Amino acid sequence: MTEMLSAPEFWIGLLKIIWVNLLLSGDNAVVIALASRSLPPQQQKKAIFWGSAAAIILRIILTVFAVALLTLPYLKLVGGLLLIWIGVQLLTPDDGDDNIHSSDNLMTAIRTILVADLVMSLDNVLAVAAAADTAPEAAKLPLLIIGLAISIPIVIFGSTIVLHLMERFPMIISFGAALLGWIAGEMMVDDPAVKAWVHDNAAWMHSFRVAAIFGAALVVAIGMYLGRRKPGPHEA
Repeated sequence: MTEMLSAPEFWIGLLKIIWVNLLLSGDNAVVIALASRSLPPQQQKKAIFWGSAAAIILRIILTVFAVALLTLPYLKLVGGLLLIWIGVQLLTPDDGDDNIHSSDNLMTAIRTILVADLVMSLDNVLAVAAAADTAPEAAKLPLLIIGLAISIPIVIFGSTIVLHLMERFPMIISFGAALLGWIAGEMMVDDPAVKAWVHDNAAWMHSFRVAAIFGAALVVAIGMYLGRRKPGPHEA
């Protein structure tokens, strides 16, 4: 144990994991807050609770398989497409149908959170596993567990804070959706199925964040287009 803690690779890996969690666990908090923003206050609390619980459970399950998941092709491509879809959905206005029961709204929000948690937790765990991969073999599992423990409070408390901020500053919704597109673009060009080709033929996509910028712009553009086409509550 002392030898593991004295290894510089252990502390470098831990610093990487903390940074990754600050970035990607915050994204989970944004998704949970975005998905529950239209619910009544009491249901917002339920959506945040169950969404956070789902994120934690998914992290525990995925962490066990994290190292193996790093090598699976097409996983990040599918995850990126799911994130783009979720980002567009979050920018599309509600139907405003008063006949929809509050329980339906709550279940819809939780379902959105579950899908987003699956993708975002997957991306987070993969990144944490990659950060831990440079550490000594004996330190990899402890680093993964520490990384998971760090991410839990960020998800739970972060979503509540983001929700309050969105109520005061609605533009955060657009920024949050664009953030999902940004991460989707980065995920997709980093998939093992296309990573080598991108590195050999389109390295500029990484160097200038072209894929990330395109993903963010795509989500915002599609969301705005569908938002303009979708009739308001008094036009339906």
